[in-house]
Amino acid sequence: MKRIQAGTLQVAKPFYDFIAHEATPGTGLEPEHFWSGLERIVRELGPRNAALLRKRDALQAAVDQWHRDRADQPHDPAAYKQFLLDIGYLLPGSISDGPDFKVTTENVDPEIATIAGPQLVVPATNARYAVNAVNARWGSLYDALYGTDVIGEDQGAAKGDAYNPLRGARVMAEAAAFLDRAAPLAAGRHADVVRYMIAPNPSTPERRILIALLEDGSSQELARPEQFVGFLGPMNQDSEPKALVLCNHGLHLELRIDRTHHIGRENRAGVCDVVLEAALTTILDFEDSVAVVDAEDKTGAFRNLLGLLKGDLTAKFSKGGRFVERRMHEDLSFTAPDGPELRLPGRSLMLVRNVGLLMTTDTVLDDQGQEIPEGILDGLTTSLISLHDLRASSGSPWRNSRHGSVYIVKPKQHGPEEVQFTQDLFAAIEDVLSLSRNTLKIGIMDEERRTTLNLKECIRAARERVIFINTGFLDRTGDEIHTSMEAGPMVRKNAMRSEPWMTAYEDWNVDVGLAAGLSGTAQIGKGMWAKPDKMEEMVKAKIGHPLSGANCAWVPSPTAATLHAMHYHQVDVFARQRELMGRPRATLDDLLRLPLLGDKRPTPEEIEEELANNAQSILGYVVRWVNQGVGCSKVPDITDVGLMEDRATLRISSQHMANWLRHGICTRDQVLTVLRRMADVVDRQNAADPQYQPMGPNHDQSIAFQAAQDLIFLGREQPNGYTEPILHARRRELKDGK
Repeated sequence: MKRIQAGTLQVAKPFYDFIAHEATPGTGLEPEHFWSGLERIVRELGPRNAALLRKRDALQAAVDQWHRDRADQPHDPAAYKQFLLDIGYLLPGSISDGPDFKVTTENVDPEIATIAGPQLVVPATNARYAVNAVNARWGSLYDALYGTDVIGEDQGAAKGDAYNPLRGARVMAEAAAFLDRAAPLAAGRHADVVRYMIAPNPSTPERRILIALLEDGSSQELARPEQFVGFLGPMNQDSEPKALVLCNHGLHLELRIDRTHHIGRENRAGVCDVVLEAALTTILDFEDSVAVVDAEDKTGAFRNLLGLLKGDLTAKFSKGGRFVERRMHEDLSFTAPDGPELRLPGRSLMLVRNVGLLMTTDTVLDDQGQEIPEGILDGLTTSLISLHDLRASSGSPWRNSRHGSVYIVKPKQHGPEEVQFTQDLFAAIEDVLSLSRNTLKIGIMDEERRTTLNLKECIRAARERVIFINTGFLDRTGDEIHTSMEAGPMVRKNAMRSEPWMTAYEDWNVDVGLAAGLSGTAQIGKGMWAKPDKMEEMVKAKIGHPLSGANCAWVPSPTAATLHAMHYHQVDVFARQRELMGRPRATLDDLLRLPLLGDKRPTPEEIEEELANNAQSILGYVVRWVNQGVGCSKVPDITDVGLMEDRATLRISSQHMANWLRHGICTRDQVLTVLRRMADVVDRQNAADPQYQPMGPNHDQSIAFQAAQDLIFLGREQPNGYTEPILHARRRELKDGK
């Protein structure tokens, strides 16, 4: 790879050119300033990054040895907790609950601080998906209901190739029932409205009110008239409005009215669509959902981020035999009831997920010719690109943060020391870019065991910057298995959800976050719905996330965001958080309960079933990651149900198999036999993909198959059970061989 010298750094030419010709112009900074700043940060913080990784390894080695020394003894929870305290894995403040404090983060946009709603996560490498995600701030409820299994296809209501009026009628009935819950009339139902009108308020004529004329001839206002916040169309009741905007729990919804539309003609009130404010926030991901292994990949991802923050990113693709171009939506404009303009954001508020501390990148080499920490490069480059947003005029149609903040989610941090490292890294970046202190905000992903146990101290370390904590049960499960690898064989993968530590983990995150004052300032988030085709199941189940006190939760698609938005109309999350502040807290002892099989060992049939399930999951994901560079995709499981897979799901499956191998539940030969059989299954599941490269019949010649073997057979050796080192090495091997 051709490299350019920048001070003492050696920079891959694609990235050097990107910084010089695309990222810095318009920021007021010269490229040389960027490179000198990066050089200084790497010199000052690079050794500390490496020391923190060594500490991870040392702690894990100590935990492994503790379990090995007691392999013939029953597990002693009290002694185990004291041991973790003695070695510094568990901090004294976590045992004693430490002194109380409240976060003091300032300049946080309302989409994060005061409005609860769905959150999308999208790979930064895919421009089409990224534009779609950012545009998912608003979503058609009619489309979301019509196109998914939320509406049944029985009794003639099948989707079909053409519009089905019977199915459409069911959709409109379901949408009207939703309106009755979110914005009820003073009396009557939205399904019985034959006309919506805008009329002067008798007590305040200059302010308009919304009137609904019902089928029985009566007229009704909204039960809460203040929910009517905007409209399109004339300001007299003789003419029908084109659109109505209502607001509930801070979320907007729009009724579009057009009796000439083929849908509007079927609706009594002429409502041709109900559009919900859906994905309030979107995380642009540079981590688990991408396959970024070199400077070319890294540059492409940052180029997409630049286009998103400048508002000019487009995506062209073929659909239905013609080329389609996706552009970012502009803001929306309506008339407020008292006359002035009501302007609403047209795009999701964007956060960026950088990588953690583990990986290095060959995009930039230091003065010794060594790869620099990828997280340092991510942080400085993300912040440089964000200057285009921070320095845009207040009237710019493409502003992301209207409060002048940059939101960076940091994954896979192990405990408060690593959070403090991120805090210091962000301060160093602010100094390089001449940003006010605490412009860069931190999202803390609570997905590693040492962070969970010391979560209060992690938040304390970032109390002036924190805008996000969330639970990520898949990575958290992977770390649970790896941390306790030597303690014994783990319960089956699907049984992990019902283990005491998991329930405690989900509650602990909310309890600690609320006690630290995150409500009204930061997001408390929950994890991904992994079944993108099972929307009926999601609508029934995912209301549990706002009920748990989470003011955001991850969804796999814009359609899922629209459907999940209904839950935030049903649950007042901030009121729910106030209720939860008085409940008994989750306990540290429950968090430390190990999910071991104990004396109940699985039958041969159960072992075979578990191995096949894990092997198919690993292979289905790895083959696309290594061969096609796809970091996140819908992968059919062993029963052909499509599941969203990323490196977190890979981590748990590979660690689980490594654990059962370690403790003799299965053998290496068993695993190899299952891997070969499941590779043939995965090949068959992907047979219709013209870009797919089969792993069989010569499995051992497939780089992807070799990667899957490595993840299992070398799983115990991988730092904290992470999959990135093996995936990156195998993907680069494939790319270098082309």
